Amino acid sequence: MNELNLFLEKLAESYANNSFVKITLSKPAYKSDGLLNVYIRLVSIKNELVFSFTYHYQTNDQVKNYTLEETNAELMELLTNKFKIARLFTLKEDVVLQFSKKGKGSLKTLPPSFENKPPETHDVPKKKRAALGKYLNVLGIADENGQVFPKMAGKFKQINKYLEIVENLLKDNQFNEPIRIVDMGSGKGYLTFALYDFMKNQLKLNVEIKGIEIRQELVDFCNDAAEKCGFEQLSFEKSTIQDLKEDKIDILIALHACDTATDDAIFKGVSAKAALIICAPCCHKELRQASKGKEIANPLLKHGIFKERQYEMITDAMRALIMEKQQYNTKIFEFISNEHTRKNIMLVASKSNKKPMVDKIDEEINTIKKEFNIDQHYLESLLDE
Repeated sequence: MNELNLFLEKLAESYANNSFVKITLSKPAYKSDGLLNVYIRLVSIKNELVFSFTYHYQTNDQVKNYTLEETNAELMELLTNKFKIARLFTLKEDVVLQFSKKGKGSLKTLPPSFENKPPETHDVPKKKRAALGKYLNVLGIADENGQVFPKMAGKFKQINKYLEIVENLLKDNQFNEPIRIVDMGSGKGYLTFALYDFMKNQLKLNVEIKGIEIRQELVDFCNDAAEKCGFEQLSFEKSTIQDLKEDKIDILIALHACDTATDDAIFKGVSAKAALIICAPCCHKELRQASKGKEIANPLLKHGIFKERQYEMITDAMRALIMEKQQYNTKIFEFISNEHTRKNIMLVASKSNKKPMVDKIDEEINTIKKEFNIDQHYLESLLDE
């Protein structure tokens, strides 16, 4: 372990001469305990410098603070039993410690990655909007103690990102209470329950949420779960999106409604003059299938995979333009990494007070239609009825 001792000496030296930047530990020896990596930096707490360790687990982060002496002991433990690579960043050099499969260590120095030190401020832990409430256990996301199951870690991260987006959208829009929300295609209810809990119990808003789902077994399961959780203003109803009769909608949500079901949901929201429409479209088949047999000059569409992606962009871009004609401001963005779901594009529309520039929007829509030999978008046909 001579290399490890040399590494710790380099750490002590950088601390003494004020050149320490940070340490990263990576390549866990065992993945079974869920600890993926560790980040170490200096922070000032009550005018005293301490080493702040952020332990990044599969389901959450944990932060602990240590003195230099305690840091040496903790690094000795982590690099003996937990990790195979450590990198010390200083203003003078980078020091990399690496262990082979047989436990043999090697130490090398590299030119410094940093020219300046980061601020030694104590960060506020990242906000978890999905409070570890009863619904997470009832829905099978976490155990009775609120510990998220490893296999549900991606879903839990998706929920928190979704709530972060909704929180920002709520700040940008004004609603009269009760806020009436309809979730089209609510499925197992993960995001529906999280949204209700977040708005009702954390933001203290008067909210009524209805989940729409075609599968009776999921409707029954979600209604039973809502009762167990005491979510009195959360309900689920069996219906197709097309058959739903609901004219009082403040916020319409349609996450992963397949193909033209997204357009049916948007149409319901626009017809109800919803203040906010939130969609995560998937399975963009309509325009792509309609293009079969038509000559399209664009060479990008010669290859199937490119054609599929191109028509995803065309479909959602046209949806946004069509909603802008209906007096909505729109934006399209990636709402979570591909690591957690491929269905990661979100289309958001908020009702505007400004009259739309219809002629200009029509010109943009017609340009797309001409370029890709499109007769009509399904959403247009719904709104033209």
